[in-house]
Amino acid sequence: MSLPPTTTGLVLEYDSGILPPPYSHVFRLALDWSKGGLYTQLDLHYTDREELTEQEIFDEGFSLEDDYRYQGNVPSVWIGPVKQLFQTTRWTKKGIDEGGITLTPIEEGKSEGLKIPSNQEEWQMMAQDIIQAIYELEKKEAPLTVQYRKVEREVILDLSLTIHFSNREAVLVRSDVSKKISWEGAIDLMKFVFLPDYRYDQAKDTPGNKRGAYIECGDGFWHELGKGVVNTHASVDAVGKIKAGFDRLLEAN
Repeated sequence: MSLPPTTTGLVLEYDSGILPPPYSHVFRLALDWSKGGLYTQLDLHYTDREELTEQEIFDEGFSLEDDYRYQGNVPSVWIGPVKQLFQTTRWTKKGIDEGGITLTPIEEGKSEGLKIPSNQEEWQMMAQDIIQAIYELEKKEAPLTVQYRKVEREVILDLSLTIHFSNREAVLVRSDVSKKISWEGAIDLMKFVFLPDYRYDQAKDTPGNKRGAYIECGDGFWHELGKGVVNTHASVDAVGKIKAGFDRLLEAN
């Protein structure tokens, strides 16, 4: 579906559905590009937490103040990807009783009615990416940096990859030299980074110096791929994809 030139924004509304507390949440993300920039309004609320004690919430890594509201501009670099995704989206009449995301196009300030995209995962990821951009802009969270080390024949090769959602840039650093790389390629690699099981009982504070591949995902703990990082699904060799992806970056840079 093409995006009419009169479309000046979108409203994305998400409900996590059957996800239990303290993870269950809803959000409304309104995007307005009518004035050239990307004016954004976010209302995020965690639900059903009255069923839990404060300690149960803390034990899952949350706080009592996780709800979040924002009004302000996000870099206009996000407008193009949002429009492009809308143009390739097909709609469904299936309900989202168990959770999902809906879209409401805005044309010249007026709602064009709620629509349910069939590509739910893509829109949920788009919304999360923009929310992450907001968190970075507001200094609520820092950009994600993943470090990688490959040791082969006593040669140590290091690199780091930082994902800046705020301006949609991926920056690779090797031997103190930084360069921008493909955003899409970097995000595809990150999807594999967070698929495997990380065994923190085998994690180290420093990277290994013996033959192998090591990764640190922004929390200070180093894991050896294939030993401290293992695949959770036989159908997806995430560990192999991680190694291959970072090795390609090493070879190209």
